[in-house]
Amino acid sequence: MTDATQQSLPAGPTIKGKLSRDDLIMRGSMMVIGLYLLITMVFPLYAMLSKSFSTFQFDLSAYEVQVSDQAGTFYSDAVTFALLNDQLQALDDSDLIAGSDGRVGVTQFFPDFSFRSPVKYRLRNTTAEGRFLVGSTLNDSTEWVELDSNTFRRVQLRPVKSTGLGNFKNYFSTPALSNSIKNSVFIATISTMITVTLAFWFAYALSRSCMRFKGVFRLIAMAPILVPSLLPGIALVYLFGNQGFLKEMLFGASIYGPIGIVIGSVFFTFPHAFLIISTALAISDGRLYEAATSLRATPWRTFWTVTIPGARYGLVSAAFVVFNLVITDFGLPKVIGGQFNVLAVDIYKQVIGQQNFEMGAVVSVVLILPAILAFAIDRFVQSKQVALLSARSVPYQPKPNKKADWILFGYASLVGIFIIGILAVCQFAALVKFWPYDLSFSLNNFQFDRMDGGGWGSYYNSIKLGLLTATVGTAIIFFGAYLVEKSNGFKTGRALFQMFAMLPMAIPGMVLGLAYIFFFNNPDNPLHIIYGTMAILVVCSVTHFYTVSHLTATTALQQMDREFESVSASLKQPSLKLFGRVTVPVCLPSILDISIYLFVNAMTTVSAVVFLYSPSTSLASIAVLNMDDAGDIAPAAAMGMMIFYTNAGARIFHLIASRGVLGRTQAWRSR
Repeated sequence: MTDATQQSLPAGPTIKGKLSRDDLIMRGSMMVIGLYLLITMVFPLYAMLSKSFSTFQFDLSAYEVQVSDQAGTFYSDAVTFALLNDQLQALDDSDLIAGSDGRVGVTQFFPDFSFRSPVKYRLRNTTAEGRFLVGSTLNDSTEWVELDSNTFRRVQLRPVKSTGLGNFKNYFSTPALSNSIKNSVFIATISTMITVTLAFWFAYALSRSCMRFKGVFRLIAMAPILVPSLLPGIALVYLFGNQGFLKEMLFGASIYGPIGIVIGSVFFTFPHAFLIISTALAISDGRLYEAATSLRATPWRTFWTVTIPGARYGLVSAAFVVFNLVITDFGLPKVIGGQFNVLAVDIYKQVIGQQNFEMGAVVSVVLILPAILAFAIDRFVQSKQVALLSARSVPYQPKPNKKADWILFGYASLVGIFIIGILAVCQFAALVKFWPYDLSFSLNNFQFDRMDGGGWGSYYNSIKLGLLTATVGTAIIFFGAYLVEKSNGFKTGRALFQMFAMLPMAIPGMVLGLAYIFFFNNPDNPLHIIYGTMAILVVCSVTHFYTVSHLTATTALQQMDREFESVSASLKQPSLKLFGRVTVPVCLPSILDISIYLFVNAMTTVSAVVFLYSPSTSLASIAVLNMDDAGDIAPAAAMGMMIFYTNAGARIFHLIASRGVLGRTQAWRSR
């Protein structure tokens, strides 16, 4: 057959291979974990978004009332509460806007009302949407209800539900609320600039100098990760508060507000920026510096033409990570923010303080927007990053420079003193009997059972939450990442799964926790049974910290050649057997890193669980918040330090266990 004849033949139908049993199992497993992400993240967020568009307003024209005379004879004409309100001006327009649980007492429309009067009242709804409560009994009919004076005083009108942008209009028309947007962006911007600058020079000192004690400085830099964000706020109160021993250094300014929030934000976001920037500086080609030296470029010119361009992606990524952390943080501004409102605290005030869940949902939607924007820009910048190391690259080795090394050592020491100083103040506060009058040491502040906040039970609950989150979360996340990376075909399903796995990074913990109220606290939801239990705290923690763990797992799995799967298929071995005997042992270092990451974050998180705990599941981080609210600041510092001790101990145990386990499973790496 000639080539021309072959080319003229029509193309045959594409024949798809039959899916193997392993393919079906892996796709089914991926769908199960994908369904988990839908239920624990997408559906709750949808419920919260729907709630933000649900407006409730009192329609006073929907109710009519008749009043009798002293003899009990009713007047012929009925009047609406709208007409009564026009005559008395009892309520203005702002009073008519309510939450879903809003109520208006009817007696305020009758100035001469007396519950002992023989006067009787008739009340009815004029529309199908009208509702009023008589005590705890809801009446939604349009029939007249006759009541005596004593019963009438228990009548409360209920708001009418509608859908629209009324909540958003109300939010942006309230200066005290809308100012929170400007405050949050301002604080996040200032904190980001300071943190990234400090972290860059700290990372530069460790990677570009021959200074001593680099390992010690690295440990110090990572210490803030081990404590909840509330703790630096407590330390700043002891340092610069009304009775602080350094308050004169603020020259009359108050630590309760933007100054305190910025200082505390720099403390707890510093390790995140340091990790990203130090990684960027570590990936550098020594040949570029050799070329700059041969061209007689000054150190300053080399810095701007070689170091900064090489680290620019790390700097941008660190900036957006810090910005996201600061703008979504709740614990620190709650402790030391004073009257300086920010978005995360506004959500707490609307939900806990005013029980206005709809307005809390509105603030949550507003808070999501800058968080998602920062996340999207960060992902875009990372997608533009190009490889800085090639096969011919030479690792950069800093050369001793006595003057520069001492300057950088001094700078690193100052940053280290700042970090250690914050922790030392909290430790000092936890041991002092009664600040500032009795500075003798005592363990009285560790008697948590005598304080508000849940006692020692909350501490044990946190350990339980950390262990369950680390165990369950590591299993789900690593297996999900394995299914995405090692499945054959199913491109659409894998792409959707990857999108769901990346979404939690852009969702603030406060928003996720509020979304869980709307979704899991619905009696019609069959999963309502887990509300108020430890299970919902575990689910929320795993989902909240899913993305970083997923990226860690996929990075480890991408380093494994797909030839493993080919060899397993040729030997007719099931994929799950390969997963258990090869993939897990090879990726064990990353699995252990994921587990300790989940444990530490579950111990320190506040925003993700502040709406979800119950009296039986109170946590240590929440106990810190509650004790601080109750004025027990020293016990709050003590509980915060207990979290630090536990996380530090977990890190040490993780290090020791890793060496033992990896010695047996990673011996092949040294061959």
